[in-house]
Amino acid sequence: MEVGKYNTLQVLRATSVGLYLGDTEGNDVLLPHKYIPENIEMGQELEVFIYRDSEDRLIATTLTPAILCDQFAILEVVATSSIGAFLDWGLEKDLFVPFKEQNHKLQTGQWVPVYLYLDEETDRLVASARINKFFRNQDHIDLEENQKVDILVFEKTDLGYNVIINNRYKGLIYENEIFRRLAWGDQTTGYIKTIREDGKIDVSLQPLGFLNARDEHTRIILEKLETNGGILHLSDTSDPIDIQEQLGMSKKAFKKAIGGLYRDGLITLGEASITVVR
Repeated sequence: MEVGKYNTLQVLRATSVGLYLGDTEGNDVLLPHKYIPENIEMGQELEVFIYRDSEDRLIATTLTPAILCDQFAILEVVATSSIGAFLDWGLEKDLFVPFKEQNHKLQTGQWVPVYLYLDEETDRLVASARINKFFRNQDHIDLEENQKVDILVFEKTDLGYNVIINNRYKGLIYENEIFRRLAWGDQTTGYIKTIREDGKIDVSLQPLGFLNARDEHTRIILEKLETNGGILHLSDTSDPIDIQEQLGMSKKAFKKAIGGLYRDGLITLGEASITVVR
């Protein structure tokens, strides 16, 4: 059984306190009554999350945690004590952040980026706010340029926003390449722009074709698409006045620009709209 992760286990037996679930190696764990789904049967397989309860016993739950072991997330501080801070991660027992794993003393009500790991000495799940030490080795980056990735925005800098890539790497989105609203804590899709010799990774919110578009009319259309959620209610049959009002360009310039974007596979053309290809 893996602590801090989802496990698919078999229902073994019922007791007065709940169901015992087991794996193929003879281990078992309690699923308390309050987490038991309706119409469950003996022998049935069930996916559960395993962690330690307030009495330090291994316990199974069907609740969904906000973070899994070996992952990053941004969580709220709900309490502090003389030994550390506690985060809300969607389970009954709050997630512990010891003082040694804090960059500064955490305060109730703060939202903080953390990494969840299993302490080998205590076999307990622990969160760390010192997330930089948990990023994967930048000497062996399993990414390619223009690869589509999942990103979590965790820090605003003078250059832009630092992001977590695929729960593994640290990357940067430059401020001057952000054409839509982006905020701390956002989870969205990005694209690998550059992997530098020093291991630093530049990320874009758009495919590289967007950034390589040099024609001013093309850039205007792409920026408008980003601010409108990837869709623009204009087409090559639109009234020239509508095009001028929305984009500040002639219909001829508009048709030339969207023709190039379509040939490059960056947009699709509808009867009355154009849409970004994600």
